[in-house]
Amino acid sequence: MRVAMISMHTSPLQQPGSGDAGGMNVYIASTARQLARKGISVDVYTRATRPSQGEVVEVEPNLRVVNIVAGPYEGLDKEALPTQLAAFAGGVLLFARCAALSYDVIHSHYWLSGQVGWLLRDVWRIPLVHTAHTLAAVKNEHISAEDSPESEARRICEQQIVDNADRLVVNTREEADNLQRHYDAAPDSITVIPPGADTELFTPGTERATERCRRELGIPLHAKVVAFVGRLQEFKGPQVLIRAVAELVRRDPQRNLRVIVCGGPSGRSATPEQYRELAEELGVARRIRFLDPRPPEELVTVYRAADIVAVPSYNESFGLVAIEAQAAGTPVVASRVGGLPIAVADGKSGRLVGSHEPGDWADVLSELLDDDDTRIAMGEAAVGHAAEFSWPRTATHLEDLYRAVTAHAPERCYSRRAAG
Repeated sequence: MRVAMISMHTSPLQQPGSGDAGGMNVYIASTARQLARKGISVDVYTRATRPSQGEVVEVEPNLRVVNIVAGPYEGLDKEALPTQLAAFAGGVLLFARCAALSYDVIHSHYWLSGQVGWLLRDVWRIPLVHTAHTLAAVKNEHISAEDSPESEARRICEQQIVDNADRLVVNTREEADNLQRHYDAAPDSITVIPPGADTELFTPGTERATERCRRELGIPLHAKVVAFVGRLQEFKGPQVLIRAVAELVRRDPQRNLRVIVCGGPSGRSATPEQYRELAEELGVARRIRFLDPRPPEELVTVYRAADIVAVPSYNESFGLVAIEAQAAGTPVVASRVGGLPIAVADGKSGRLVGSHEPGDWADVLSELLDDDDTRIAMGEAAVGHAAEFSWPRTATHLEDLYRAVTAHAPERCYSRRAAG
C-alpha cells in the first residue's frame, strides 16, 4: 500500500511548539513512522520553506517528506497560504507524474490540505481520508476574548471537504458530534481513532532523575513546579496560567513556586515578550522561566522536572501534551474542553477545570500542590492512563481504515459537490 499524506502548511519535520507547528505535526510524524514500519509506503507532501531542505527527505525506510515549492520560501504566513493552493497541488501532481508514482489513498491534514486532497482525489481517482485537527466553527465557539475569529471562507472550505471526503477521521466522540452539529456530516462517514504518545520515550523518572532534570533547567530542587508546554498564543492559554500563578502568590507570598513555560510564539500578533511583560506586570516574573521549544527527547526533561503540567487551552481536539506528561508520570491540570476530558482522567490522573478564571485555576493548582500524597498518587495513575494511548495502536486503526476505504471506495469518490 502507498499513502499520500498532505500537510501543506506545516512540515512533520518542523519543531513543535513554535509557529504553526504543534500537536498536528507530532500526529503526522508519529503515525507516518508507525505506518512505514508496518511496510506501508508513505509520502508526506508539505510546502517548502527553505531552499536547503531539498525536494525529498528520506526519513526512514518507507517514509519520506516531499517539499513542494509553492510561493516564496519565507514571509508567507498561514493566512496567505490559500493563494498557493493551486501552485501546491500542481507541484504534487508534477512530482508524482515525473516519479511515476501511484497511490492507494490520500490522507489530508487540516483544511488547507483537505482542499488539495479533494482535487487530487478526483485526478487520481482514489479515496480521500481527511483529519481536520481543528475546525473554524469550533474555534469560534471557544475563542478567547483576545483572539480573532476564523473566517467564513475557511468554514466554507471545511464544509466542502466534509461533503466530499470518503472518510473523516477524528480523535474523539466529541469531535464527531461537532462535525455533525456544525457541518451536517453523515455519521457513517466519521471514524473515531484516538491519537497516542511515545510511551517508550515519555517515561517516569526516578527521584534522582527528577533532581537532575531540575538542575539542567536551573529550577530549585525543593520548589513546587508547574509547567506549560505548547505554542504561545492566547488560544492555548499561557496567560491563564500566568494569572493563576499571580493569584497563588497574592494569597501566599511565601509560596515556593516556580513555573516553566516551554514554547514559541504562534500567529502574527503573538510574541514571547507579551507573556514576559504580563508576568512582570503581575509581579511574578522571577518565578517564571521561559524556554524555547524543545525536541521530544529534551521535552521529557521538562515533564519530569514538573510537579504538575498545566493545559489551560480554550479548546483541544485531544491534547497530546497532556498524554505525554502523564506518560512521564506527571499529573495534569487541564481545561474541561474538547478532548481533554478523555486525555485526562479527572480525579485520577489529574484535574479538570471548568473555566479559565485565574481564581478557579489557582484553587485547583493549590489543592494539588499542597497535597503531596494525592499529587504523587495521581502521577502514578497517570502512567497507566497514558499507556492506553499509543502510536502503534493509532497506526493499526488507520491501516484498517485505509484498507476498508480502498476496498469499498464509493461512487461519490469521483464526483464533486459544492458547498456554501
